[in-house]
Amino acid sequence: KYKDDPASALVTLRAVGQLQVESVSCRLQFGVSPQNAGLHPLAGGDGTQACSAEMLLHALVGCAGVTLGAVATAMEIPVCGGTITAEGDIDFRGTLGVSREVPIGFQAIRLKFDLETDAPPEKLAKLIELTERYCVVYQTLKNSPKLASELVAK
Repeated sequence: KYKDDPASALVTLRAVGQLQVESVSCRLQFGVSPQNAGLHPLAGGDGTQACSAEMLLHALVGCAGVTLGAVATAMEIPVCGGTITAEGDIDFRGTLGVSREVPIGFQAIRLKFDLETDAPPEKLAKLIELTERYCVVYQTLKNSPKLASELVAK
């Protein structure tokens, strides 16, 4: 389909959040499951709401997991199970404005694949290489897209 009609492959995905001013949070809709994004406990939150920085790590893990499954299927690599873990180092002094010298956001992110498989190491290395190549979130983090904000005041 996309080879015959390349323009049909370019779409705009959208996420919308409803501000929850009183609780310093933002209500997000994930399919049928709404979720509140709020402050991380180290930034003053109470831990009852999702942290957006952690959601970024979850998005990376989810995308990498789905991509790995698709690539493993295409490469006929038997994967019986496993876990994918993303860890990110963040210094809250930056986002809280405590220190202008500290970067805001993740300073490093690590992705670990712990797979149950008897595939040979060279096939697994190729599996991870292709997973990284085709994972949308991984590539977005690695090659930052243009980012712009717009204000509409009412």
